[in-house]
Amino acid sequence: MKKIIILLIICVVLSGCKSKPIIEAEKQIEVPVEVLIEVPIEKPVVFEQKIIEMVQIQGGVLHNTTPVRVEPFYLGIYLVTQEEFYDVMRTTPSFFKGDLLPVENISWIDAIEFCNRLSKREGLTPAYTIEDNAVIWNREANGYRLPTGAEWEYACRAGTTTPFNTGNNITSNQANFDGRFPYSGNTRMEYRRQTTPVGTFAANRWGLFDMHGNVWEWCWDRPNGNRTDISTIQLNNSICVIRGGAWSSSGVSLHSSYTSGFQPHIKNNYVGFRVARDL
Repeated sequence: MKKIIILLIICVVLSGCKSKPIIEAEKQIEVPVEVLIEVPIEKPVVFEQKIIEMVQIQGGVLHNTTPVRVEPFYLGIYLVTQEEFYDVMRTTPSFFKGDLLPVENISWIDAIEFCNRLSKREGLTPAYTIEDNAVIWNREANGYRLPTGAEWEYACRAGTTTPFNTGNNITSNQANFDGRFPYSGNTRMEYRRQTTPVGTFAANRWGLFDMHGNVWEWCWDRPNGNRTDISTIQLNNSICVIRGGAWSSSGVSLHSSYTSGFQPHIKNNYVGFRVARDL
């Protein structure tokens, strides 16, 4: 059970398959030449949750292809672990087993359902209405949800403008990915071939762990450029965004701007998630 004391509040993480490993096929994208983030100078504030340890992200502007205003929000410090997922869902879908390993082998729909169940358990209004062919985001709700693509990238960068929040390069000592295929022809490094416990590597400047590598993260978004106005996602023939890269990814997939995606019912042993909440 992990405990972290940051600033004034103690947050305690209380909570918490048999499938053949799948190695992802890398996709090529065009990475923006310049990304500028306007953020306040105050450091994020950790606040207490019953289950999930979160940090307050100050609002700002993410300048990518199109400038996007990101409002203040809360984001999970860690990827959702297998222990946390079992505590809420009473199931253990992950291929790689371990309480503090990130949950994986879960679909986008599974992540949505986790958010709603956890919200109800904590007396919050669920963020999502799940219909037969669509999921609707109630933006007035105070419950748990997935971060948007823009929120995710903004938090991942944590004020940086380099390809990674670690600088112009990232190594296997800084994130869990396939070090045999480093970014931009850098030195080949370790390939661990599986997930690692959350928090194994150093956090970014805003105290968030595993924003690069370990498992891809489901987001509330479609692959259309960090939009923040999407309130409904159709389940038929839709692609839901994943960000961050994974243990099986090459270095380029860990780029802060890299976007990929799957249909909402797809499950892989290299895709997980973290949760967000509105202030």
